[in-house]
Amino acid sequence: EVQLVESGGGLVQAGGSLRLSCAASGFTFDDYPIGWFRQAPGKEREGVSSIIISAGTTYYADSVKGRFTISSDISKNTVYLQMNSLKPEDTAVYYCARHYYSDYVPRWARNPVDPWDYDYWGQGTQVTVSS
Repeated sequence: EVQLVESGGGLVQAGGSLRLSCAASGFTFDDYPIGWFRQAPGKEREGVSSIIISAGTTYYADSVKGRFTISSDISKNTVYLQMNSLKPEDTAVYYCARHYYSDYVPRWARNPVDPWDYDYWGQGTQVTVSS
């Protein structure tokens, strides 16, 4: 059974940092890209970052570029999202998800964070940034 479990969310002041974790199980970890998404109340889900684990190739949305870093630890089947210089507008529920397609290269190249290309999702972890 494929499972993704996020952790690491919490309450932090603006300018602070958090590290989110996404523990994966039930599939060959480095066969699929993993993405991070977020959704704030009243807003659409936003793709934040994604990583092709086998290649170490990463993508960041413009809204987080230079502040967030995605990484993976194959020995722990875990993807991390290090979030620095947090802003109140980063407040949201953060989800990790597994890319649907084993032949992901053309789709990932076109849009690394198209939510329709991700099939399994975690339960989410709340990140709240106070001003």
